Amino acid sequence: MKSQTSSKDWKEKLHEIIYEADTPAGKFFDIILLIAIVASIVLVMLESVDSIHEKYDSFLDISEWIITILFTIEYFARIVSIKKPQKYIFSFYGVIDLLSTLPKYLAIIFTGTHSLVALRALRLLRIFRILKLARFIGESNNFIKALKASKAKIAVFLFFVLILCVILGTVMYLIEGGDNGFTSIPRSVYWAIVTLTTVGYGDIAPHTPFGQFVASIIMILGYGIIAVPTGIVTSEMTKTAIDTNTQSCPNCLHDGHKDDAEFCYNCGTKLN
Repeated sequence: MKSQTSSKDWKEKLHEIIYEADTPAGKFFDIILLIAIVASIVLVMLESVDSIHEKYDSFLDISEWIITILFTIEYFARIVSIKKPQKYIFSFYGVIDLLSTLPKYLAIIFTGTHSLVALRALRLLRIFRILKLARFIGESNNFIKALKASKAKIAVFLFFVLILCVILGTVMYLIEGGDNGFTSIPRSVYWAIVTLTTVGYGDIAPHTPFGQFVASIIMILGYGIIAVPTGIVTSEMTKTAIDTNTQSCPNCLHDGHKDDAEFCYNCGTKLN
C-alpha cells in the first residue's frame, strides 16, 4: 500500500513538472527543454554546412545523440506520468514529440533522414506553455473560440472575394485584352487576386488609362478587404473573457481550467 502511494506521489510530481508551467519547477523544465530544442535545430543547421560538417563532424554527432536521448527520456516520462498514456501519444504534441525524436534513430537505418531532425522546430510551439500565464491562456482560448464562431462569416466573405476577383478579372480582360498580357479570363483573374491582396508581382500590368484607373480602385479596395476578417474575429473575441491557468488534468491532459477549479472540466478527475 505504501509503495503504491509512493508511486502515485512521484508520478503526480513528475506530471506537475512536465505538464504545468505555473510552478517554478515546471517553468524551469520548459525553459531547459526549449534550450535543448533550439540547440538541436542549430546543430542540424550547422551540420548542413560542408565546411563545418567536415571539421566538427564528431562533436555535432555526439551532441545530437545526447539531445536525442534526452528527448527520448522526456517522451517516455510524459507517457508514464499520466493515467491514460494514449491521450498524450495521440495528441498533437505527442505526435510532434515522436516525429522530432525518431529521425536520429531512423538515420542509422535510412540515409538522408537525419535532416528531418529539423522537425524539432515544431516543438518550439511549447514556448506557449511558458507564456501560458492566466492572461495568455485566457486570451488564446478566446482567440480559438472566436475563430470557430466566425468561421461561417469568414467563409461567406472569402466566397464573396472570390466572386469579386472573377468579376474584376473579366472586366480587366475586356478592357486590356491579350495584347497587354491579359490573354485569358483565368490569367486576368490571377491578376485580380494578386492586385486585390496588394501583393503585386508585376508580371502583368494594365497599359490603357482606363485599365490603370480600374487597377487603382482595386488596389484601394484591397486594403479594406484585408481588414474585414480581422474585424470579424475581433468582434467575436470581445464576446468572451476567461480567466484560466496552465493546470493540466493528470487523467485526460485537458487544460484551460479556471484558477479556482478543483476538478477537470473534461473528465471530472481531481486536479493536482
